[in-house]
Amino acid sequence: MKKIFKILLAIGGVIAGIFALSSSKNKKQFNKRTNANEKKLDFITKETAKVKADKIVTKSKIKTTTTKVKNIKAKVKSTKNAKSTISNFEKKYRK
Repeated sequence: MKKIFKILLAIGGVIAGIFALSSSKNKKQFNKRTNANEKKLDFITKETAKVKADKIVTKSKIKTTTTKVKNIKAKVKSTKNAKSTISNFEKKYRK
């Protein structure tokens, strides 16, 4: 009975040792994966910061160009009167 008990304890110890080693390996792999993910997150946050800065610059450029376009459109004269004059001229003299 004592031998069987010792054999069962030895088998249990071997199984526990295997679980302990496999868990430490899994923990190392987990740590490697988390470190890699943290590096990717850092890269992504840097890139998003760059994109946000570029977005702000482009929005300011769009504002300046829209104001320029408004100013130019305000300075352009209407061609409505000229078109009516031409049509009147054509009606009068070209028959």
